Amino acid sequence: MNLFTLAARNVYRHRHRSLVTTLAMAFACTMMIVFAALMEGFAIGSERNVVSMNTGDIQIHQLGYRDDPDIYSLITDSSVLLSSFRIADFFATERLFAYGLMASDLGSSGVQLRGVDLESEPTVTDIDQHVMAGQWLSGNEPQGVVIGKKLSKLLDVELGDELIFVGQTADGYMANDRFQVKGILKSVSAGIDNGGVFMSNTMLRELISLPAGAHEIVLMRQDRSTDLLEATRVVKEKSGADLEVMNWQQLMPIINRFLETADLQTLIMMIFTYIAVGSVVLNAMLMSVFERIHEFGIMKAIGVKPWQLIRLIYCEMLIQTCLAVVLALLFGSGLAWLIQEHGIDMSSLADGISFAGIAFDPIWYAALTADALIRPTFFLFVIAAIAVIYPAIKVAVLHPVEAIHHQ
Repeated sequence: MNLFTLAARNVYRHRHRSLVTTLAMAFACTMMIVFAALMEGFAIGSERNVVSMNTGDIQIHQLGYRDDPDIYSLITDSSVLLSSFRIADFFATERLFAYGLMASDLGSSGVQLRGVDLESEPTVTDIDQHVMAGQWLSGNEPQGVVIGKKLSKLLDVELGDELIFVGQTADGYMANDRFQVKGILKSVSAGIDNGGVFMSNTMLRELISLPAGAHEIVLMRQDRSTDLLEATRVVKEKSGADLEVMNWQQLMPIINRFLETADLQTLIMMIFTYIAVGSVVLNAMLMSVFERIHEFGIMKAIGVKPWQLIRLIYCEMLIQTCLAVVLALLFGSGLAWLIQEHGIDMSSLADGISFAGIAFDPIWYAALTADALIRPTFFLFVIAAIAVIYPAIKVAVLHPVEAIHHQ
């Protein structure tokens, strides 16, 4: 008995029911492919916002600086450390920080001044590519600053407007100066959006009278495929015991935990969706079995074994599932690719929303990976196979005489 030919004939014989079942499985699998790709894209985008926009892979501070960001808590030999890290295949940059009051003609607000190295900062983060209006810092405009999105609204300033800063220098005197808004950032994080002011580290050194040293060293692995924990261990060995070395997962544990559970969220979504699909498959196969009890009775009477009937039922299910998977891969990957290229504009819902201090990108992009295609299709086969267990057993235990006389 050619099971595949017989199964294909049975599927075609009840083609309307088979079509409904196949399309239901294909639709569910398509949605799961798109959902998995969206979750992959969300995880990648969130990690990018954490690592590439601000934090970097690894940060180095004086012990206790993160709890009490004192202007005097400096990494004094920062230039020596930067050279050693670059030799060890890291991109490295240093940052300076100062706090004070920034005022415009129409408002004032507390701010964090961040002095960045205009040459090395772009090798570690992509913040220079995240400007919403205007342009990034340039050495040709020493008084130019780039400010956070919400800070621009608090101060009611636009490009070209003047700002006045009042703070304290490292030697205890008052620091004050005039600056001009050269750029406004897109949403990055709550701290930067609400009070971040970027300027060149040369200008900030002059402003706060700080001749040498840095408050923060930020590192990025040149090869992102290397192990982050191993890279952190190497940096700790080179930094010494008097400095605090933490990677982004330690600096942002809530975000890290959320990204670790993204796969679990996708799995839970697939389970609930496919349970509904499994009920459709179960119902369709049960109807098919009850309609063919007389036929199955005759097959058993002429010597067809129970395990052969089970294989027949599973073969019918496999044909429909394979057709559903082909359709799902075709439409699911196509839709996910479109979202990967163009994104979903969530500006009306998610603009300015942050989680654990990290702003969400208002344009939600998918990431069409092999995992996003394989897992939904694999789980569809598993759920369909489970759903057919009861109909297959029912066929296997039929008594030939009773089945033949079944009305």
